[in-house]
Amino acid sequence: MSYLAIKHLHVTCVVLSGLGFCLRGWWMVSGSPRLQARLTRTLPHVVDTVLLGSALMLAWMSGQYPFVKGWLTAKVIGLLAYIGCGAMALKRAPNRAARLRYLALALLAYAYIVGVALTRHPFLL
Repeated sequence: MSYLAIKHLHVTCVVLSGLGFCLRGWWMVSGSPRLQARLTRTLPHVVDTVLLGSALMLAWMSGQYPFVKGWLTAKVIGLLAYIGCGAMALKRAPNRAARLRYLALALLAYAYIVGVALTRHPFLL
């Protein structure tokens, strides 16, 4: 598979992951039972696994690795923040107010990751 095809797959998964998270966040805010549906709990893991796999392939194919390239390190740190805040927002936060705060933080982390990817600079310059 070519680098360009993997990059397109990666970007598609980024968009699907972000849209899926926003939808699940909306369902959390509105109290929708759809948040507990089997597909809602399974599909994000499939998309995120393909996203991570394509990211690893792109890093390997380009020879750019986290902890060597500052912008990739920033993306990894942003990803950890996104995962942590997203888990708190959708599952683990003790109340609705806390979930909303974590939802906002997760969306900011997502925006940061995309910004770093587009600028290839950890400070979005």
